[in-house]
Amino acid sequence: MSAWIWFAGAVVLSVAEVLGAEFVLLMLGGGALAAAGTSLLFPELLWLQLVVFALTSVGLVLGLRPWLLSRFYQPSAIRSGIDAVIGSTATVVETVDVDGGQVKIGGEIWSAVGMHGQRPLPPGTAVTVVEIRGATAVVL
Repeated sequence: MSAWIWFAGAVVLSVAEVLGAEFVLLMLGGGALAAAGTSLLFPELLWLQLVVFALTSVGLVLGLRPWLLSRFYQPSAIRSGIDAVIGSTATVVETVDVDGGQVKIGGEIWSAVGMHGQRPLPPGTAVTVVEIRGATAVVL
């Protein structure tokens, strides 16, 4: 009878994991499943079932959970916002020098400045955006 209780606990914890998505309840569900197996072998030893549950749960939380978190919660490979602009190619619309100018980045006109010591860039020149300072692109 206790094996069914442990098994039901494992199922409830695993289903509840959907709400949290931190893999803690899933690890506790794994511990309950191990305790259910122990209960089938030793139905009268409740202390052993509790020890197996505790050790298995701690082992899964410390051993398997970090790997699962790193596997499923990786940073997005899609760059957005300013990160997507840096490194992109732009076309000079109005002569760009260290004092200012304009470039076209992905269909949008941006204020731009050149790097210090760089010669002025005439319109039509392809440049690379190396930095964003406020609403101004620094180009090379």
